[in-house]
Amino acid sequence: MGWEKEVETLRERQRLARQMGGPERLERQKAGGKLNVRERVEQLLDPGSFIEVGSIAGKSSYDDEGNLVSLTPASLVIGRGQIAGRNVVVAGDDFTIRGGTNEGSIRDKLTRVETMAADLRLPLLRLVDGSGGGGSAGTMDKDGHSRVPGYLGWDLVVANLNTVPVIGMALGSTAGLGSARVCASHYSIMVKDTSQLFVAGPPVVNRLGAHQYEKNELGGSQIHTRNGAIDDEAESEEDAFRRARAFLSYLPSSVHGLPPRSDVRDEAKRNVDWLIDAIPREDRKVYKMRPIVEALVDEGSFFEIGRYWGRGVITGFARLDGWPVAILASDPMHYGGAWTADASRKVARFTQLAQLFHLPIVHLADIPGFLVGLDAEKTATIRHGVAALTAIQQTTVPWCAVIVRKAYGVAAAGHSNQSRYSVRYCWPSMKAGSLPLEGGIEAAFRKEIEAAPDPQAKIAELRERLQRLGSPFRTLEAFAYDEMIDPRETRILLCEFANLAAPLREPGPSSFGYFPI
Repeated sequence: MGWEKEVETLRERQRLARQMGGPERLERQKAGGKLNVRERVEQLLDPGSFIEVGSIAGKSSYDDEGNLVSLTPASLVIGRGQIAGRNVVVAGDDFTIRGGTNEGSIRDKLTRVETMAADLRLPLLRLVDGSGGGGSAGTMDKDGHSRVPGYLGWDLVVANLNTVPVIGMALGSTAGLGSARVCASHYSIMVKDTSQLFVAGPPVVNRLGAHQYEKNELGGSQIHTRNGAIDDEAESEEDAFRRARAFLSYLPSSVHGLPPRSDVRDEAKRNVDWLIDAIPREDRKVYKMRPIVEALVDEGSFFEIGRYWGRGVITGFARLDGWPVAILASDPMHYGGAWTADASRKVARFTQLAQLFHLPIVHLADIPGFLVGLDAEKTATIRHGVAALTAIQQTTVPWCAVIVRKAYGVAAAGHSNQSRYSVRYCWPSMKAGSLPLEGGIEAAFRKEIEAAPDPQAKIAELRERLQRLGSPFRTLEAFAYDEMIDPRETRILLCEFANLAAPLREPGPSSFGYFPI
């Protein structure tokens, strides 16, 4: 006799598990503008590639004869699949079962999926929709005692941050441990209007004061993609999955591999003629950096990360002659490109990410220094700035810096890793120094200015003399930079750098750990 009967029993139980929380709860999920967990997995992965693990794990009941009466599946769907033909690991919360909480799951599934990603050295994608925790008042009543807070398996979460690409997607209302699982990632996404992130949600917070918050008011994407808790805001769940797939395309499957080169579809020796006029001669005149970035990298390859926070700095991935690189670029549209506390956090986080996954760094720098003033002091700008400079100094990946305009003060020391050889170019528009002349003259020559019969004339005289001394040609004569380059030829040199850097990339763990700042 064969085992057909047992296989049929398995298939029937899998069918029951795929009913999730039942028709009513599934319809409620749909009415809220959200996909259910199995629809999400299907849309995220290559068609037909999902291999589920623990397909019938859950809570079941039997009659006296041992026949199955009911099966409530665990509220976490886990397994393996493929994205663009590359293997990945997926963990998806099922909000239709106990709101996606760990109380409706089997705790071992959370630890099992983290272990799977780590030991198979595969990227991990968390589709979070719920608190994902446990230990609620209901659990206390059931257990007969309170629990000491803790998360079994957090050591696995931390280990994965240093081993494999981790993506956290908030696809509904996430709170507590659910929110932590989203943020404990290298790339995090929220969906506009339909997802929220909380330390604690409105039912808890609204008991603390007179104001009664709605979900989006308290924890919507308009808050967390602007404060740096979350990297990106998607217009829909489909858009979130598209972004996740794009993010992974620039990275190796783990730190033990190297980022793959794509097919070369753009000319490496392409001049960009309009760049000769890209930087205004007037110091206070701003310009748009993103078109410059997009013109220099392989066509259509720039993938920005964290657009809505730390906005004086632009970060993202791109390709140069097919090679994946990490892009840092100043944005003079925000504080003139000065490094605020948030911009410094963004630099530190992104630099760690590039170092972890062996991406050479290209920095298009226009840095007038750290932001100054009362707000800068209140937000501990110098502390966060030092963290950014420390992260840069510890990197071992190749750097190429292009000073496109300003490089002033301590912050500008972060234009490259100066403890190692970095390729350093400047455009003719470069201006560098400890301080901009505006304000710096009055500070450095205060006594001389006060003693002059005409202080304003003296300031003008000093400015004219120092402007001559500040010529970028004098800086180059002192060999402070490798070379001044024609802006139109920048792409050619960046592609040369990418090809020089490619064989220098070495697989293995980072020389310093990844910390989700």
